[in-house]
Amino acid sequence: MCLAIPAQVVELRDNDCAVVDLAGVRKEISLSLVEDVAVGDYVIVHVGYALSKLDTDEALKTLALFAEMGEFGGQLDGQLDDPSMLH
Repeated sequence: MCLAIPAQVVELRDNDCAVVDLAGVRKEISLSLVEDVAVGDYVIVHVGYALSKLDTDEALKTLALFAEMGEFGGQLDGQLDDPSMLH
């Protein structure tokens, strides 16, 4: 199962690419569908593409809800180390 999840942009690269961080996992994604993204912004990521920018407060609330539900705890704990889970 793939989820569209908030991730923070930590590096901008050439060709509309960026590196995002999600719970310590870093992955290169495409920014070709989103404009005006800067380092520090949060984006919704699905299948290796940023789908939209997300307000920082909203991103943090969403990540907190995932944590409360255990999505980043017990169920997916080992899977977050597998970058393919963020595709």
